[in-house]
Amino acid sequence: MLKPAALFFGLLAGLAAPAGAEGLRRLETGTDSRGWEAVGRLDLGGTGFCTAALIAPDLILTAAHCLRERESGAPVPVTRMEFRAGWRNGRAAAYRQIRRAAAHPDYLWSPEEDASRVRYDIALLELDQPIRLPSLKPYDTGKSPERGAEVGVVSYARDRSEAASLQDLCHVLSRQSGMLVMSCDVDFGSSGAPVFSLRSDGLAEVVSVVAAKAELEGRKVALGSDLEGVIPVLKSALSDEEFHRRPAGSLPQMTDEPKASTGAKFLRP
Repeated sequence: MLKPAALFFGLLAGLAAPAGAEGLRRLETGTDSRGWEAVGRLDLGGTGFCTAALIAPDLILTAAHCLRERESGAPVPVTRMEFRAGWRNGRAAAYRQIRRAAAHPDYLWSPEEDASRVRYDIALLELDQPIRLPSLKPYDTGKSPERGAEVGVVSYARDRSEAASLQDLCHVLSRQSGMLVMSCDVDFGSSGAPVFSLRSDGLAEVVSVVAAKAELEGRKVALGSDLEGVIPVLKSALSDEEFHRRPAGSLPQMTDEPKASTGAKFLRP
């Protein structure tokens, strides 16, 4: 069990000064990228970027905090967002604007983040047009992996924003209150990156979404949201009639009090 006092967290949205990443394989070529083209860079209108993954022809998953300005918490208008599927060296396999977006109803934005918010730090975005290309097959979503399970991550991040990188082997270190603690190497920009598990048929499925990075006793770890039962909730929020009546680019207000706090300190970039 992780002790909250041992964790020092940082949000992953946006860009920062370059830094190298170990244990990652850059997906430089079409051959390298085969099977991972449905992971893309979600550009946020010049304020930074996150990572997102296609889970239906017209739906992508990312982190909820990607939908808000990092400093003010103001919603980023969906009209400023663009999903660049398979973005690699200046080109994407498909470009799509965002029609609408919904964060998990229980996600709580605050300038002072803590680990209790990671559980609901997930969002579903609807594309303005479906992506229907043979090379861009949406990923299935699966059950949350158990402690010790092998997982992998495909992400964009600082110093590797022009091509995705694959870490095909990291492990689930702990599961706590709807949050996964993993040994995966993530950095600023990796927010929303899909965490994959390999099924018995050899296909990869999304089992978590990267929400934050942390340090545990000098070891870098990644924190992810548990997908168990979350997708139906997100789809319901996306289709909510009240949502449709909101001004373009707005998001539901998230002002409820936190349900719990670990006391850990998040360090913003």
